[in-house]
Amino acid sequence: MAVRVRSDSPLRVSAVVSERELTRRRIERALHDRKRYRYVKPAVTTTEEGWLITSPCCSRNVDPDGGVIDIAWLTCRHEIWHLHARNAGRSEWELRASDPRLATLLELLCADEERVFWP
Repeated sequence: MAVRVRSDSPLRVSAVVSERELTRRRIERALHDRKRYRYVKPAVTTTEEGWLITSPCCSRNVDPDGGVIDIAWLTCRHEIWHLHARNAGRSEWELRASDPRLATLLELLCADEERVFWP
């Protein structure tokens, strides 16, 4: 006899929370391999829309006080991952890349050859 789990069941909610937490940890692990500003410790926060990466500011051009700034925002819609960079000048997010694989976007984020994410 098969057991059916209702969509609002605590078991179902727990599985979703666990998947989001595993994704957050995966992003954190990937950030250990970044090429730029390895001496700061970024934070990954799970939000309703995705995962927000923040970090202490390394460039006084972005934040003269050296506070915490937004680095990247990752979202997943319809099984496609989207990587956004923060445009500090306009105070808005800009889509930088999309891919079915999260690993591809994490590689772009960590390499940051164009200095888009880690200004």
